[in-house]
Amino acid sequence: MTEDAQAAPADDQQPTYRRVLLKISGEALMGDAGYGLNPPTVQKIAEEVKSVHDMGVEICMVIGGGNIFRGLAGSAQGMERTTADYMGMLATVMNALAMQSALEGLGVFTRVISAIRMDEVAEPYIRRRAVRHLEKKRVVIFAAGTGNPYFTTDTAATLRANEMACEAIFKGTKVDGVYDKDPKKYSDAVRYDEVSYDEALAKRLGVMDASAIALARDNNKPIIVFSLDEPGGFKGILAGEGTYTKVTNKKG
Repeated sequence: MTEDAQAAPADDQQPTYRRVLLKISGEALMGDAGYGLNPPTVQKIAEEVKSVHDMGVEICMVIGGGNIFRGLAGSAQGMERTTADYMGMLATVMNALAMQSALEGLGVFTRVISAIRMDEVAEPYIRRRAVRHLEKKRVVIFAAGTGNPYFTTDTAATLRANEMACEAIFKGTKVDGVYDKDPKKYSDAVRYDEVSYDEALAKRLGVMDASAIALARDNNKPIIVFSLDEPGGFKGILAGEGTYTKVTNKKG
């Protein structure tokens, strides 16, 4: 199959968004392993991405690196923070390459774009080139965060979503939305259908870090939190179905 053949969606279903950014944590790639990459889990996520790509949706991704190394945790153990953060950025490149391999194994043309130059394995970040990849229906995976220490991959995801003119940020998690408290610990936890950015910040609901939420709020970029463990969940939301929480400028 040629890259141009990807331009046509597989069915006539019209998705609710035409260009989105999917943010997942590095831990999402671990499966039950507890550390590193679990190939069946990476494959499962790649299949979810492909199902949305087949709808004609333009997709870019940001994947964390916490399954390999987390800069903040390294800093807490005495490592110099800047060095620890750069190590975490390199971990995201490894995850991005794994996801690229899985997607291309499914016939989805994919580009890894790194904020830290490493030309042998990834393209350097050039905004216009990245946009062109999306227009050509390639999945774009942004790696190495923003290229700067002290910024999380949540912030990098929001930044790239704005730069790519994405219509929404999808945050894949272990639960089907945002709750008032941890639903795995409290049986009476209540899920929000919709919540404002300010409420998410004030109540520290754990949607994303504060900088990422504020950046999304200032640019009116909706954040959709859903369960990555729900088969077909990503595609279902794009089809106007499923369970999720939408973080927007105002409720209702």
